[in-house]
Amino acid sequence: MNPEMMEALQALAVDKGISVDTLFSVLADALESAYKRMPGAHEYAWVTIDPETMEIRVLAQEIDEDGEPYGEELDATPDDFGRIAAQTAKQVMTQRIREAERELKYEEYAGREGDIVTGIIQQSDSRYTLLDLGRVEALLPQAEQVPHERPEPNTRLKAYIVEVRKTAKGPQIVVSRTHPGLIKRLFELEVPEIADGVVEIKACAREPGHRTKIAVWSNDPNVDPVGACVGARGARVRMVVNELRGEKIDIVPFSDDPADFVMKALSPAKVKEVRMDEMTGTAEVIVPDYQLSLAIGKEGQNARLAARLTGWRVDIKSETQLAEEEAYAGEEWADGEWIVDPETGEQLWQPADGGPALSAEEWAEAQAQMQAETIEGEAGPAVDADAASVEEADPERESSPEAPSDGGDDTEARVAEGAEKELLGKPRAVADAENDVTT
Repeated sequence: MNPEMMEALQALAVDKGISVDTLFSVLADALESAYKRMPGAHEYAWVTIDPETMEIRVLAQEIDEDGEPYGEELDATPDDFGRIAAQTAKQVMTQRIREAERELKYEEYAGREGDIVTGIIQQSDSRYTLLDLGRVEALLPQAEQVPHERPEPNTRLKAYIVEVRKTAKGPQIVVSRTHPGLIKRLFELEVPEIADGVVEIKACAREPGHRTKIAVWSNDPNVDPVGACVGARGARVRMVVNELRGEKIDIVPFSDDPADFVMKALSPAKVKEVRMDEMTGTAEVIVPDYQLSLAIGKEGQNARLAARLTGWRVDIKSETQLAEEEAYAGEEWADGEWIVDPETGEQLWQPADGGPALSAEEWAEAQAQMQAETIEGEAGPAVDADAASVEEADPERESSPEAPSDGGDDTEARVAEGAEKELLGKPRAVADAENDVTT
């Protein structure tokens, strides 16, 4: 091999990013494949290349019936080997160089899952967007794109590497713009304290394109984690917001106390009290009445992100709602629901215990009866006490002929009452006979 060939190999190695040793191996394999296609070639042969003298030799051995080589190595280099095998070697070498390039690209990105890359948008359709990363292209699927974010061609875009696949056509890099890890990586680029490990992002909850909450913690008591992430006049967080196309970011301090952490996670709302239930994993949050809508957020977004950030189920109540629940805590309510009869269109009350459905009139009567029974049960002892006091005060009131109740003549009523008592006191036969005579 002449010096010009050596220079060509070195230039090719620089252009393709492949080492010279790899190219020597590729060239030896290509020449070996070309030699075996020549007539009269040995079945077991290989090619060696001296890197100093650039001498190419073909060595061979005989093989036995089992296909195993034996005997001394033979120099089987053809006289016109370079001219005859040039075309075959070129094809094989081109193919091997492509395979080496693919393997090199895959190894370059195989260990970078979870890293952030910057690419130029090449093309976009309904399925995915292609990002040019330089030597390779990244795939941004539609599911990993932020809603309502329209990527414009030839613009730079930062993305988070989710997966690196090895395919026959080379490595396929899948990136994302919705992954929460993108937030962490962007803050690492903008906040030196996070890159150095002084400030940590403990938790992150994100609704892509709308809002993000992150909880930060400082390992140095002299460093404010929230202030470090916000930066002077909000310069650091503003860079992250600009990269996310205006997505809002809430930065809250992390706390080991679950109640305190939930309270801070609901920022900017002011929380009055947090009650933790470890059995159900629920945090009952009490807020002032005027802070209820702010704590819940638009369409429940603030409460939803706080629940994801803390890992607790957040139940937000106002002071008025809490007072009503405590006031009616001892009362029992009938379980059931109002349904509509599909045939008549009439509203019916369906008890939860599976009983027959009641119409509105029947339900109202049942409620009135229950209320009457409740009132009667509560007022019963008081009425008896009043009657007892009246009897004690005037024991001869029934037999007194004076002071009629309505102020009129009640002689006939008292005579009839006396006759009825006399009849009740006699035997039934005598009472019936006297009653007939009287009639």
